[in-house]
Amino acid sequence: MAEGEKFEQGATEVGDRILTLPNLLSFLRLALVPVFLLLLVEGEDIWALVVLAVSGITDFLDGFLARKLNQVSRLGQLLDPAADRLYILAALLGLAIRSLIPWWLVAVILARDVMLIVVAILLARRGHGAFPVNWVGKFATACLMVGFPVLMLAAALPDVAPWVQPFGLIFSIVGAVLYWWAGLLYLRQTIALSRNPQTRTTV
Repeated sequence: MAEGEKFEQGATEVGDRILTLPNLLSFLRLALVPVFLLLLVEGEDIWALVVLAVSGITDFLDGFLARKLNQVSRLGQLLDPAADRLYILAALLGLAIRSLIPWWLVAVILARDVMLIVVAILLARRGHGAFPVNWVGKFATACLMVGFPVLMLAAALPDVAPWVQPFGLIFSIVGAVLYWWAGLLYLRQTIALSRNPQTRTTV
């Protein structure tokens, strides 16, 4: 969860410091991404889930400490969503390589991220920052972050897989649909902003 989602704009001063405790926790999250991917590809699902849990704990702590220590930073606002995206990408690739999810699902989610990169470039060229994360995007990420671990759990525990795996697939597919919905909302905001630079709607 990004620091930008955790704090209301203007409620806490955003600084330019780099070496803060919250940022160090974010760097730790990023450093664990390749470890998570390697464990997942190798079929070490329990250990991969442990790494994912550690990542979730550090995600919570960096936001809590940023507020508690008044260390909200622009770098942190970039690192947190980047870490979320990288964990989603790593989970997608690892699960697809092991044929636990279809490759078309990977393509659907990656295509949306490519679209958002283009949107971000267009906004930057016009001197605008990124739009705030909307509730659809938050819910989409939550669905994916539930669906993928459930699929990993099903792979780790074959005895319960027939009951657990369908839930993981449902959450993953619903998350992908919402992921695109959120992306289209961002695209609509970008088009509106390009037509009227004074307009900056939020969803």
